[in-house]
Amino acid sequence: MRMIVLGCSGSGPGPSSPASGYLVEAGDVRLVLDLGNGTLGALQRHLDPWRLDALAFSHLHPDHCADFTALVVYRRYHPRPPVDPTAHRLAVHAPREAPDRFAAAYAPDAAERAATDLRDVFDFHPHAASVAITDDVTLRTVPVDHPCEAYALRVEHGGRSLVYSGDTGPSDALVELARGADVLLCEATWPHVTSSWAEPPLGVHLSGRQAGEHAAAAGVGRLLLTHIPPWFDAEELRAEAKSAYPGDVDVVKADAQYDT
Repeated sequence: MRMIVLGCSGSGPGPSSPASGYLVEAGDVRLVLDLGNGTLGALQRHLDPWRLDALAFSHLHPDHCADFTALVVYRRYHPRPPVDPTAHRLAVHAPREAPDRFAAAYAPDAAERAATDLRDVFDFHPHAASVAITDDVTLRTVPVDHPCEAYALRVEHGGRSLVYSGDTGPSDALVELARGADVLLCEATWPHVTSSWAEPPLGVHLSGRQAGEHAAAAGVGRLLLTHIPPWFDAEELRAEAKSAYPGDVDVVKADAQYDT
Protein backbone atom coordinates (compact mmCIF):
# COMPACT_ATOMS: atom_id res chain seq x y z
CA MET A 1 0.00 0.00 0.00
CA ARG A 2 0.97 3.60 -0.49
CA MET A 3 -0.32 6.75 1.21
CA ILE A 4 -0.14 10.17 -0.44
CA VAL A 5 -0.63 13.16 1.84
CA LEU A 6 -3.16 15.58 0.38
CA GLY A 7 -2.97 17.78 3.46
CA CYS A 8 -1.79 17.48 7.03
CA SER A 9 -2.16 20.88 8.71
CA GLY A 10 -3.90 20.62 12.07
CA SER A 11 -7.16 22.46 12.81
CA GLY A 12 -7.28 24.12 9.39
CA PRO A 13 -5.16 24.77 6.29
CA GLY A 14 -1.73 26.27 6.86
CA PRO A 15 0.71 28.22 4.69
CA SER A 16 2.33 25.06 3.34
CA SER A 17 -0.46 22.48 3.47
CA PRO A 18 -4.20 21.98 3.19
CA ALA A 19 -6.01 20.53 6.17
CA SER A 20 -6.31 16.76 6.72
CA GLY A 21 -6.67 14.37 3.79
CA TYR A 22 -4.88 11.19 2.70
CA LEU A 23 -5.08 9.17 -0.50
CA VAL A 24 -4.47 5.46 0.06
CA GLU A 25 -3.53 3.22 -2.85
CA ALA A 26 -4.21 -0.43 -1.99
CA GLY A 27 -3.64 -2.56 -5.05
CA ASP A 28 -6.10 -1.23 -7.61
CA VAL A 29 -8.26 0.48 -4.98
CA ARG A 30 -8.12 4.22 -4.33
CA LEU A 31 -9.49 5.32 -0.98
CA VAL A 32 -9.40 8.81 0.57
CA LEU A 33 -9.32 9.22 4.34
CA ASP A 34 -10.77 12.63 5.25
CA LEU A 35 -11.19 15.56 2.87
CA GLY A 36 -10.44 18.75 4.77
CA ASN A 37 -10.08 22.33 3.53
CA GLY A 38 -8.07 22.46 0.29
CA THR A 39 -7.61 18.72 -0.20
CA LEU A 40 -9.80 18.25 -3.29
CA GLY A 41 -7.46 20.47 -5.28
CA ALA A 42 -4.48 18.51 -3.97
CA LEU A 43 -6.19 15.23 -4.86
CA GLN A 44 -6.40 16.29 -8.50
CA ARG A 45 -2.60 16.55 -8.64
CA HIS A 46 -2.40 12.84 -7.87
CA LEU A 47 -5.61 11.21 -9.12
CA ASP A 48 -8.60 11.87 -11.31
CA PRO A 49 -11.40 12.09 -8.68
CA TRP A 50 -13.55 9.88 -10.89
CA ARG A 51 -11.14 7.04 -10.12
CA LEU A 52 -11.92 7.11 -6.41
CA ASP A 53 -13.44 3.90 -5.08
CA ALA A 54 -14.51 5.20 -1.65
CA LEU A 55 -14.19 7.92 0.96
CA ALA A 56 -13.86 7.37 4.70
CA PHE A 57 -14.20 10.13 7.27
CA SER A 58 -12.77 9.99 10.78
CA HIS A 59 -15.19 12.66 12.00
CA LEU A 60 -17.09 15.71 10.82
CA HIS A 61 -15.10 18.72 12.02
CA PRO A 62 -14.57 21.01 9.01
CA ASP A 63 -10.79 20.57 8.84
CA HIS A 64 -11.47 16.90 8.06
CA CYS A 65 -14.47 17.15 5.72
CA ALA A 66 -14.97 20.69 4.36
CA ASP A 67 -14.04 19.84 0.76
CA PHE A 68 -16.80 17.26 0.51
CA THR A 69 -19.08 20.07 -0.66
CA ALA A 70 -16.70 20.81 -3.54
CA LEU A 71 -16.75 17.11 -4.45
CA VAL A 72 -20.55 17.30 -4.62
CA VAL A 73 -20.24 19.99 -7.28
CA TYR A 74 -17.57 17.98 -9.10
CA ARG A 75 -19.74 14.89 -9.28
CA ARG A 76 -23.06 16.62 -9.97
CA TYR A 77 -21.99 19.24 -12.50
CA HIS A 78 -18.87 18.03 -14.30
CA PRO A 79 -19.71 18.58 -18.01
CA ARG A 80 -18.00 15.39 -19.24
CA PRO A 81 -18.18 12.72 -16.54
CA PRO A 82 -16.67 9.40 -17.63
CA VAL A 83 -19.56 7.55 -15.94
CA ASP A 84 -23.06 8.44 -14.85
CA PRO A 85 -22.53 9.47 -11.20
CA THR A 86 -26.12 8.61 -10.31
CA ALA A 87 -25.60 5.06 -11.57
CA HIS A 88 -22.12 4.78 -10.02
CA ARG A 89 -22.54 6.46 -6.66
CA LEU A 90 -19.36 6.95 -4.63
CA ALA A 91 -19.25 5.01 -1.36
CA VAL A 92 -18.86 7.21 1.72
CA HIS A 93 -18.07 5.60 5.08
CA ALA A 94 -18.62 8.13 7.82
CA PRO A 95 -20.24 8.98 11.15
CA ARG A 96 -23.99 8.40 11.15
CA GLU A 97 -24.99 12.07 10.75
CA ALA A 98 -22.82 12.61 7.68
CA PRO A 99 -25.67 12.83 5.12
CA ASP A 100 -27.40 15.62 7.07
CA ARG A 101 -24.15 17.36 8.02
CA PHE A 102 -22.89 17.45 4.44
CA ALA A 103 -26.26 18.55 3.07
CA ALA A 104 -26.31 21.46 5.53
CA ALA A 105 -22.78 22.45 4.51
CA TYR A 106 -23.66 22.29 0.81
CA ALA A 107 -26.98 24.17 0.78
CA PRO A 108 -26.76 27.99 0.71
CA ASP A 109 -30.06 28.64 2.49
CA ALA A 110 -32.80 26.97 4.52
CA ALA A 111 -35.10 26.41 1.56
CA GLU A 112 -32.49 24.54 -0.45
CA ARG A 113 -31.36 22.69 2.67
CA ALA A 114 -34.87 21.29 3.05
CA ALA A 115 -34.70 19.84 -0.45
CA THR A 116 -31.05 18.74 -0.52
CA ASP A 117 -30.31 15.02 -0.63
CA LEU A 118 -26.78 14.12 -1.66
CA ARG A 119 -27.57 10.45 -2.03
CA ASP A 120 -28.12 10.98 -5.75
CA VAL A 121 -24.35 10.73 -6.29
CA PHE A 122 -23.10 9.31 -2.95
CA ASP A 123 -23.79 6.04 -1.17
CA PHE A 124 -23.53 6.72 2.56
CA HIS A 125 -22.61 4.02 5.07
CA PRO A 126 -22.40 4.65 8.83
CA HIS A 127 -19.16 3.28 10.20
CA ALA A 128 -19.11 -0.40 11.09
CA ALA A 129 -16.46 -2.31 13.00
CA SER A 130 -15.30 -3.89 9.74
CA VAL A 131 -16.35 -3.47 6.13
CA ALA A 132 -15.00 -4.84 2.85
CA ILE A 133 -14.25 -1.96 0.48
CA THR A 134 -13.48 -4.63 -2.13
CA ASP A 135 -12.71 -8.34 -1.90
CA ASP A 136 -9.11 -7.61 -0.86
CA VAL A 137 -9.32 -4.26 0.96
CA THR A 138 -10.84 -4.02 4.43
CA LEU A 139 -11.67 -0.93 6.47
CA ARG A 140 -11.85 -1.41 10.23
CA THR A 141 -12.89 1.31 12.67
CA VAL A 142 -13.16 2.01 16.38
CA PRO A 143 -14.66 5.00 18.20
CA VAL A 144 -12.04 7.26 19.77
CA ASP A 145 -12.05 10.10 22.31
CA HIS A 146 -12.95 13.46 20.75
CA PRO A 147 -15.71 16.01 21.47
CA CYS A 148 -17.84 14.65 18.61
CA GLU A 149 -18.49 11.20 17.13
CA ALA A 150 -15.02 10.23 15.92
CA TYR A 151 -13.22 7.12 14.70
CA ALA A 152 -9.78 5.74 14.08
CA LEU A 153 -9.49 3.91 10.76
CA ARG A 154 -7.45 0.84 9.76
CA VAL A 155 -6.97 -0.10 6.10
CA GLU A 156 -5.78 -3.64 5.38
CA HIS A 157 -4.63 -5.07 2.05
CA GLY A 158 -2.32 -7.92 1.07
CA GLY A 159 -1.12 -8.52 4.61
CA ARG A 160 -0.19 -4.85 5.13
CA SER A 161 -1.95 -2.34 7.33
CA LEU A 162 -2.20 1.42 7.81
CA VAL A 163 -3.93 2.91 10.85
CA TYR A 164 -5.07 6.54 10.95
CA SER A 165 -5.87 7.98 14.38
CA GLY A 166 -8.18 10.73 13.19
CA ASP A 167 -8.57 13.23 16.03
CA THR A 168 -8.48 11.77 19.52
CA GLY A 169 -7.25 12.15 23.04
CA PRO A 170 -5.54 9.18 24.73
CA SER A 171 -7.41 6.08 23.59
CA ASP A 172 -7.01 2.40 24.48
CA ALA A 173 -9.23 1.65 21.48
CA LEU A 174 -6.73 3.31 19.16
CA VAL A 175 -3.92 1.21 20.64
CA GLU A 176 -5.90 -1.99 20.06
CA LEU A 177 -6.84 -1.04 16.49
CA ALA A 178 -3.20 -0.20 15.73
CA ARG A 179 -1.84 -3.39 17.30
CA GLY A 180 0.91 -4.73 15.01
CA ALA A 181 0.15 -2.28 12.18
CA ASP A 182 2.87 -1.51 9.67
CA VAL A 183 2.23 2.23 9.88
CA LEU A 184 0.43 4.42 12.39
CA LEU A 185 -0.52 7.82 10.99
CA CYS A 186 -1.16 9.63 14.24
CA GLU A 187 -2.19 13.10 15.18
CA ALA A 188 0.23 15.11 17.35
CA THR A 189 -1.60 18.37 17.74
CA TRP A 190 0.23 20.04 20.61
CA PRO A 191 3.22 19.81 22.97
CA HIS A 192 2.82 17.73 26.10
CA VAL A 193 3.65 20.69 28.37
CA THR A 194 2.80 24.31 27.56
CA SER A 195 2.37 27.55 29.46
CA SER A 196 -1.33 26.65 29.69
CA TRP A 197 -1.02 23.13 31.13
CA ALA A 198 1.30 20.67 32.79
CA GLU A 199 -0.66 17.79 31.24
CA PRO A 200 -2.69 18.02 27.99
CA PRO A 201 -6.48 18.33 28.24
CA LEU A 202 -8.22 14.98 28.02
CA GLY A 203 -10.62 13.90 25.30
CA VAL A 204 -9.47 16.23 22.53
CA HIS A 205 -6.04 15.61 20.97
CA LEU A 206 -2.71 13.85 21.49
CA SER A 207 0.61 15.45 22.26
CA GLY A 208 3.75 14.37 20.48
CA ARG A 209 4.74 12.29 23.50
CA GLN A 210 1.32 10.64 23.67
CA ALA A 211 1.47 9.78 19.97
CA GLY A 212 4.78 8.03 20.65
CA GLU A 213 3.32 6.23 23.66
CA HIS A 214 0.41 4.95 21.59
CA ALA A 215 2.75 3.73 18.84
CA ALA A 216 4.96 1.95 21.37
CA ALA A 217 2.01 0.34 23.15
CA ALA A 218 0.60 -0.91 19.83
CA GLY A 219 3.93 -2.23 18.56
CA VAL A 220 3.61 -0.54 15.17
CA GLY A 221 6.35 -0.68 12.57
CA ARG A 222 6.53 3.06 11.86
CA LEU A 223 5.05 6.25 13.27
CA LEU A 224 4.01 9.13 11.02
CA LEU A 225 2.93 12.33 12.77
CA THR A 226 0.23 14.56 11.33
CA HIS A 227 -2.34 17.24 12.24
CA ILE A 228 0.26 19.66 13.57
CA PRO A 229 -1.07 23.24 13.50
CA PRO A 230 1.12 25.97 11.99
CA TRP A 231 1.54 27.61 15.41
CA PHE A 232 3.44 24.65 16.92
CA ASP A 233 6.95 23.39 16.15
CA ALA A 234 6.79 20.09 14.26
CA GLU A 235 10.35 19.14 15.20
CA GLU A 236 9.56 19.64 18.89
CA LEU A 237 6.61 17.28 18.58
CA ARG A 238 8.72 14.75 16.66
CA ALA A 239 11.32 14.82 19.44
CA GLU A 240 8.57 14.20 21.99
CA ALA A 241 7.34 11.20 20.03
CA LYS A 242 10.89 9.84 19.66
CA SER A 243 11.31 10.00 23.44
CA ALA A 244 8.45 7.51 23.85
CA TYR A 245 8.72 5.32 20.74
CA PRO A 246 11.92 3.53 19.67
CA GLY A 247 11.07 3.11 16.00
CA ASP A 248 11.14 5.42 13.00
CA VAL A 249 9.25 8.69 13.49
CA ASP A 250 8.57 11.18 10.70
CA VAL A 251 6.41 14.26 10.34
CA VAL A 252 4.39 13.95 7.14
CA LYS A 253 4.41 16.68 4.51
CA ALA A 254 1.83 17.66 1.91
CA ASP A 255 2.21 15.81 -1.42
CA ALA A 256 4.70 13.33 0.08
CA GLN A 257 4.24 9.59 -0.45
CA TYR A 258 4.77 6.85 2.12
CA ASP A 259 4.81 3.10 1.52
CA THR A 260 3.56 0.66 4.15
